[in-house]
Amino acid sequence: MKKDKTSSNAPTHIAYAVRDRGEGKKAIWTRIGGAWAHADGNGFNIQLEVVPLDGRVTLRVASDKQP
Repeated sequence: MKKDKTSSNAPTHIAYAVRDRGEGKKAIWTRIGGAWAHADGNGFNIQLEVVPLDGRVTLRVASDKQP
């Protein structure tokens, strides 16, 4: 079965920079890119628009709901 072009171009995971704001406050999640799973399931291609200064990147499975 062949996937349509739109779904094959969509990232399987979304990359976020997560900044903690301190005790009792919600963290700030900023979308910074996407990741595409390799066909064999053994890795990812990652494309970032920015790189967080602390170097911490969080990958989450792509969905309609954002953190």
